[in-house]
Amino acid sequence: MENQLKVQIWSDVMCPFCYIGKRKIEEALTQFENKESVEIEWKSFQLDPSFVATEGESIAEHLAEKYGRDIDWAQSSLENMTENAKNSGLEFHFEKSILANSLNAHRLMHLAKKHNLSNELKEQLFKGYLTDGKDVNNWNTLEEIGVKVGLPIQEIVELITSNDYIDEVRQDQLQAQSLGVTGVPFFVFDNKYAVSGAQATDVFLKTLEKSWEEGNFKTPLQMQNPTDANSCGIDGCE
Repeated sequence: MENQLKVQIWSDVMCPFCYIGKRKIEEALTQFENKESVEIEWKSFQLDPSFVATEGESIAEHLAEKYGRDIDWAQSSLENMTENAKNSGLEFHFEKSILANSLNAHRLMHLAKKHNLSNELKEQLFKGYLTDGKDVNNWNTLEEIGVKVGLPIQEIVELITSNDYIDEVRQDQLQAQSLGVTGVPFFVFDNKYAVSGAQATDVFLKTLEKSWEEGNFKTPLQMQNPTDANSCGIDGCE
């Protein structure tokens, strides 16, 4: 058995359940005795690759328009999500959120992967969008966040002025499509087991333990506790 268990996580920084899911698996890892031998690989998934933000539009207004509902319904949905996040120790401030296309954030994530800083950057991107109200499509913001986690400023500047990592983002999304991923977060454990959505910590812990015990054998991907709940798809968050 290989002494390294890889967990691949498809997510989008615009997805609130993805931040909650990050906390859930982190909680599971604190209880997993072999946590030092777990490698987390963040994979790109854009909920809406063609999204173009409307200046000044709030997330509540966007949801109401998207689903043909009134603003009170949208606000109630956001309040429920905020309460859900509190259970994982997170603070969501949707009233400050700036809607954005997440492509550039994903590109920066691929640069962070090169420097083994993916987890640190992912945390700051989630916090920036969902808590601090930062525009995660703005290169000044992304540069600030990138430097904060330790990325070389020159490489960030080169990324800004190039098309670097666009193909890598698309490849991650094609891989997700090949696995049948329709919503995120989506977790794949050692290429054997999958968990969809920000499920209970115990689900992640049991999947970690099961993957570790079975080793690195090549077996078909099996869904653990199938559900579409607590995830975000192209039609919204459930």
